[in-house]
Amino acid sequence: MHILTLTPFYPTATDDASGCFIAESVRELQSQGVTSSVVAAEPMHRAHSSPASSAPPATWKEYFALPGNPGLPSSGRFLHTSLKSHVRRLHQQKPISLIHAHAALPCGHAAMLLAKDLSIPFVVTVHGLDVFSTRQVPGWFGRRCAAVSKEVYGAAVRVICISEQVAQRLRGEPGNANISVLYNAVDSSLFRPAPDHASPLVTEHAVVLSIGNLIPIKGHESLLRSLAAITPSHQQVECRIIGDGPERPRLQQLARELHIEDRVHFLGRKPRSDVAEAMRQCTLFALPSWYEGFGCVYLEAMSTERAAIACRGQGIEEIIRHRENGWLIEPKSLSELTHALQTLLSDKPLRETLGRNARKTVLQGYTLAHQATQLLSLYRECVR
Repeated sequence: MHILTLTPFYPTATDDASGCFIAESVRELQSQGVTSSVVAAEPMHRAHSSPASSAPPATWKEYFALPGNPGLPSSGRFLHTSLKSHVRRLHQQKPISLIHAHAALPCGHAAMLLAKDLSIPFVVTVHGLDVFSTRQVPGWFGRRCAAVSKEVYGAAVRVICISEQVAQRLRGEPGNANISVLYNAVDSSLFRPAPDHASPLVTEHAVVLSIGNLIPIKGHESLLRSLAAITPSHQQVECRIIGDGPERPRLQQLARELHIEDRVHFLGRKPRSDVAEAMRQCTLFALPSWYEGFGCVYLEAMSTERAAIACRGQGIEEIIRHRENGWLIEPKSLSELTHALQTLLSDKPLRETLGRNARKTVLQGYTLAHQATQLLSLYRECVR
């Protein structure tokens, strides 16, 4: 089986976490005998990316697109034009069985056109809650995004959603999309527990770790406010934040206003190996994001046997069972987040129980091998 993967995100030399969930999936499928050709697409107006040596090889293809929101509805057609000759050569060398596109725009749209050119099927994975890009792109251009996305979903032999939360967004709109839910997975060998003798799970000096882009929906402001609220009872607790984004200056200023700047460390983006080590070194993980299709980072925390705090109503709620293998709070609830931190930092046996159960959950169904087996089965169904 020869699978052509089209993706707008893929690991680069400067950011090996970007699209890592796609690269890891491709590598695992290759280990199960699938021939993979990967095309990473990027618009011409962005700086050219250098590939990460750790990821399976990919062909980077530039395509014309109008900068910003106005360019998204038409970007798939331009990407298709850029890819046609390359994909035909691949198909001549070894016939492509199926195209797997990630996100409806631009890659899903390009995949739909390429699949028509070659008379082969295509599938598209939807990675977030904004399934029609209308939140990302408002107004008339957003409506065009929605129209093109609906066409892509209707033409795909399968629309793969990373959670039931995402699938519900699609099912709530008219159309004939053939939907399957296939959860993201985690590299359980990279994200492994710390050796018992190296465990940092001590109450006196604890580390709350958070990982995510520094944008409002990730809930870092609530995390800082909750950290300040527990200061009287947990004076040795520090917070480490991995990630970057436009909110960083404001969050740093907030930390100063809350008088916790010496306990909050903004670490920027980190390589995957450093992220895994940070997981092992933390006491617990917290990302109170309120707009999350799934959130691979929660699985990574769970895989390292760390209790993870997440919000209800997000994709990860389908995996985390409250007080059994993690902790769930209401979105934007400062009181519930503060209570969660207070409880978990004070109760080491509970933290350890949640962590052990979390790792068991991952090993029972959310490793890369599990995901690859399910994907391969889906591919076979689609090419019959």
